[in-house]
Amino acid sequence: MTDLSRVESEVSAAIGVRLFTVLAWIPERRAMRRVYSSHPEQYPVGGEKTVEIAAGWLEQCIEKQQPYLGADREAVRAVFADAELIGSLGCGSVINVPVVDGRRTLGALNILDAEGSYDDTSVAAAVELAPLAVPALRKVVDAR
Repeated sequence: MTDLSRVESEVSAAIGVRLFTVLAWIPERRAMRRVYSSHPEQYPVGGEKTVEIAAGWLEQCIEKQQPYLGADREAVRAVFADAELIGSLGCGSVINVPVVDGRRTLGALNILDAEGSYDDTSVAAAVELAPLAVPALRKVVDAR
């Protein structure tokens, strides 16, 4: 089991998850690169998000290192250009948690499930699990 599949298993056990991806932050391009995916056909490893990232999301999750909770489909649509694909996978709520090493943002965990699945308690649990992704993301980010 890879480090990131272990993180997925821990998240699934703690709060549940239908779609789980891990993105590495590439600050020089203001881009997020997918390094792990529970659904590689729809969300392949290596895929990048740049233009479609909502500015408010970037500021909150990457720059301020605060989690984002999108509890319903409307909140998911507000920040994700691929909200239709997300919905087709049965997902209508999201938690994005920054993965932080010291003061450096390495990337983010994207945790999605059915609409209404997550609340502040779920976010707190996800924040507690995010450090498990630090070693794997550190390798990816430092290898660039």
